Amino acid sequence: MDIIKATNIHRKFGTGDLEAHILKGIDVTVRQGEFVAIMGKSGAGKSTLMYQLSVLDDPTDGTIIINGTDVGTLSESESTAFRLNTLGYVFQNYALVPDLSAEENVMLPLLMRGYTWAESKSMACVAIDGVGLAGKYTNLPAELSGGEQQRISIARAVAGKPKILFADEPTANLDTVSGTQVIDLIADLNRTDKQTVVMVTHEREYAMGCDRIIHMEDGLVTNIEQLK
Repeated sequence: MDIIKATNIHRKFGTGDLEAHILKGIDVTVRQGEFVAIMGKSGAGKSTLMYQLSVLDDPTDGTIIINGTDVGTLSESESTAFRLNTLGYVFQNYALVPDLSAEENVMLPLLMRGYTWAESKSMACVAIDGVGLAGKYTNLPAELSGGEQQRISIARAVAGKPKILFADEPTANLDTVSGTQVIDLIADLNRTDKQTVVMVTHEREYAMGCDRIIHMEDGLVTNIEQLK
């Protein structure tokens, strides 16, 4: 079953002589439970595509259906609720709130979804344990290594059991060892929990555990490589 179906996606920025046509008519599908990587050189449009598929930006033209919902028909408030309740995000800069503990950072989206403090705290601890950081609940982000901060970011993304996890260059700010650990963690979530994952990466070695690699160049999909 396709959990993402994107058809004829275009994304343009600017107008007139300054218009930049970043995505030039892309068709992409992602099956439920699949681990898909998007690869391409800098400027290929891979992060722009990720932003369209993850409902963080609106395409100029085209249709995106996620988990049966045509997200182009949603109002701004409906889109916010859809992201909060259906999708999880991991960014290359971790995006943790510096004044909140690891536990509180993971709890934040759960509280926004309407879970009680006790429920959110319990779910956050389970998620933090799941990324191998039991005992780090009260640490502030500054008290964690880069790899540990990214693990907390993953815990926050998956604590509410999203339908799809989006990871945008999740290893970009990490050393090789930490980067490999983060990729292994994401792959394990996909393998063990059947978590659907869409990941942007420029490192082929990090994409080798995926089911498919979507190769992009100059705003177009040039090849879809089947690995499994």
